[in-house]
Amino acid sequence: MEVSANTPAVVTGGASGLGAATARALAAKGAKVAIFDMNAEKGEALAAEIGGVFCLVNVTKDEDVDAGFAKAREAHGQERILVNCAGIGNAIKTASRSKEDGSIKHFPISAFDFVIQVNLIGTFRCIAKSAAGMMTLDPLDEFGERGAIVNTASVAGEDGQIGQAAYSASKAGVIGMTLPIARDLMNEGIRVNTILPGIFDTPLLAAAPQNVRDALAASVPFPKRLGLPVEYAKLAMTMIETGYFNGEDVRLDGAIRMAPR
Repeated sequence: MEVSANTPAVVTGGASGLGAATARALAAKGAKVAIFDMNAEKGEALAAEIGGVFCLVNVTKDEDVDAGFAKAREAHGQERILVNCAGIGNAIKTASRSKEDGSIKHFPISAFDFVIQVNLIGTFRCIAKSAAGMMTLDPLDEFGERGAIVNTASVAGEDGQIGQAAYSASKAGVIGMTLPIARDLMNEGIRVNTILPGIFDTPLLAAAPQNVRDALAASVPFPKRLGLPVEYAKLAMTMIETGYFNGEDVRLDGAIRMAPR
């Protein structure tokens, strides 16, 4: 699907990091981008920069997502592109022993559930609601293409580290549902792909000490640096614009395979 002037698009988690880079890449091709995010200050600023619209959306809430799509569609029309970048993480061991007094505690189930709700169910919620909208559109070509969806998983979905049980489970779920959803939507002309980023230079890592950033960069086989959000955006654009790209989960990681810690 060619991204051209006035192509409607939605990017979740679009106010910063990978989502912001993708929103800019889409807008550079002329797309009308709606940014779904919880950070109103950054989201409004980026929307103004790219001529888009900001929608305050918590992807764990049906009413927020419904309202976000309604606002986006009122401004730009039914989206043909959805890129899911909204996500969170935490680092808690499944069960651990205190070094101070030897007491034992387990991973708080509410904390595990919250990561799953945002990363996995939030992603699926946006996919399902967007796909239903895309199905109302006329096909763009002789093969019946109506839209394209790109999701964000993580290399942690395949080789998660110590303390990443919840995060890895959520991202493995995104990987695992990519092909079934692509098959669900194949007769409707809607393609679905997923990117598995490695260690990227996002706002979260920007706050880390330089020695930590250097160590992370050194752990990448090649090139020995952090991934750039613009590189994620380029792959997302390739998935969107290449009509034969469907049902794939693609690592973007400099050939890294994560160590236990």
